[in-house]
Amino acid sequence: MKKIYSIILLLLIVGVGATQAQLATDSWALGFGGTYPRYVSVNIQPHNTNYGGFLSLQRNFSEHIGLRLKAGYSHIEGQWNNNSPVVITQTTDLITGDLDVLFYPIPCEAISPYLFAGVGGSIRMLNNYQTTTIDKNHTALAFNVGGGVEWSIASNWKLLTGYGYHSTFNSELDGAVVPGPEEINGRDSYMTLNLGLLYYFGKGAPSKKCEPCPQGITMEAKDVDYNKIEDMIKKHIPKEVVKEVVVEKYIKAISEDRLVLVGVNFAFDKSELLPESYPVLNDAVKLLNNKPNVNVEIEGYCDYIGTEEYNQKLSQERAQTVKVYLVSKGISEGRLSTIGYGKGSPIADNESEEGRALNRRIVFRIVK
Repeated sequence: MKKIYSIILLLLIVGVGATQAQLATDSWALGFGGTYPRYVSVNIQPHNTNYGGFLSLQRNFSEHIGLRLKAGYSHIEGQWNNNSPVVITQTTDLITGDLDVLFYPIPCEAISPYLFAGVGGSIRMLNNYQTTTIDKNHTALAFNVGGGVEWSIASNWKLLTGYGYHSTFNSELDGAVVPGPEEINGRDSYMTLNLGLLYYFGKGAPSKKCEPCPQGITMEAKDVDYNKIEDMIKKHIPKEVVKEVVVEKYIKAISEDRLVLVGVNFAFDKSELLPESYPVLNDAVKLLNNKPNVNVEIEGYCDYIGTEEYNQKLSQERAQTVKVYLVSKGISEGRLSTIGYGKGSPIADNESEEGRALNRRIVFRIVK
């Protein structure tokens, strides 16, 4: 058990520091993993030597509501004393199918809790059961409630942890039907602890309820008004700019040794350039060709949304992408260096969409 707990702890640590992908308005997900089941309200003494697994298909209709079809297998053990008295170990093997409604109260976070309720059916198989008045193999219905947490670990993957309480519609789960007032409640119950993975293989449009770029990812070009960005940059240009620096269209000086490339944008959640970036970078090529003795440090920046670690890595990758393009156009690699600053040194208000768009930028620092 210690080994299992260590693995769970490691997975949770990974999940806490991981990245969340853009939340979609609707999605499909496939889940799988292991289950620890245990008798809860039965007439025999529960054991801990239990195990199981599950497979699920999930359809999220919105950011808050989903529907999950889940199949599972559980091996549950307990003990009882016969008239000798001898301790008898009784086992129940369950094949289950559940249909649950999911509710996500906080859907926009990398660590997203959820609640669920639904109904299910099971085929149960008994071994060493107490009475001949019930069948060894039988079916039963159940009512399910519970909750859990989805932990984002990659763009399409989530770690799944959950707890479920399953109340059957009869008292035959443990193989012991006790007549009279000694019967606990006429309904046997069991619990499940689940640990697994969710793979989101189908997503709809990006959610508008959450931040468009929840981890500091640059928005797609259609969401950015570059005329507004250019106007904002012009307000930051000092009255005196170094005369030796030739500033082309969409390359705006914000200090005597720094130039912002307006319109260099990237594919969603990637470091790939979007088409509108190439004319801007071609202007940068002209600028560097006109100043062959000027070396440039390419600085990548993100907005404030997202973790420090994620933004740092993303800004570095995007700066490197710009360098690769410039080298492909004939600029000497020795003249170029890259650095990522993440969400540091904002030049505009991060509370507005326009400001965040301005802070997601590529800057040239002239190295003298």
